Amino acid sequence: MLDTQFYRPAGDIGNKHTFPFSVVYKMVEGASISKVVKERDTGLIEPFVQAAKELEEEGIRAITTSCGFLALFQKEIQQQLTVPFYSSSLLQIPMASITAGEPIGIVTASESSLTTAHLSGVNAHHQHVIIKGMDNMPKFSGAIVHEEIELNEAAVKEEMKQITSELISSHPGLKAIILECTNMPPYRDAIREVTKLPIFDITTLVNYVYLTI
Repeated sequence: MLDTQFYRPAGDIGNKHTFPFSVVYKMVEGASISKVVKERDTGLIEPFVQAAKELEEEGIRAITTSCGFLALFQKEIQQQLTVPFYSSSLLQIPMASITAGEPIGIVTASESSLTTAHLSGVNAHHQHVIIKGMDNMPKFSGAIVHEEIELNEAAVKEEMKQITSELISSHPGLKAIILECTNMPPYRDAIREVTKLPIFDITTLVNYVYLTI
């Protein structure tokens, strides 16, 4: 888990009620949103590896994270662990491509920060993706990215619908949508109000991995 303080409703990766099975959380101190998303701080790799190894010692059978931007360090972290490690919902891009087709829409917390390097980190840089960010959505960014205001779920719901609608209208040929941010799944039903496209997110990935272990 990133070192954050904002409220996490059911559906969020950080709410234990999101999943129908037991989960264990471990916060990586100092792993702020800014360091992960904006700075891409490689100095965080070792603290994440250490936290993951501690979880391994506790008997955990698979490990994920609370930020899709950690796709950048997927390989570096995974190579040092013995249990399955899946950093980001972006790992599902190749599967979405094979099962639904391309192009694939990616809704991200920060379009300005999501790069080809992040896609390369999960071997998804060859797929045709269209990226749309929440950068200019004040309620989402204010609460989740900048942690300056309290989370207003109703307002974020409307922002998620707006961004998804803009993405689809600009690219009517989209075949699927992937939610990069682990804080977006609570608004999946809202997104369903504006599209029937397949939606992949961190919860679909976590549930899939759970069935494999």
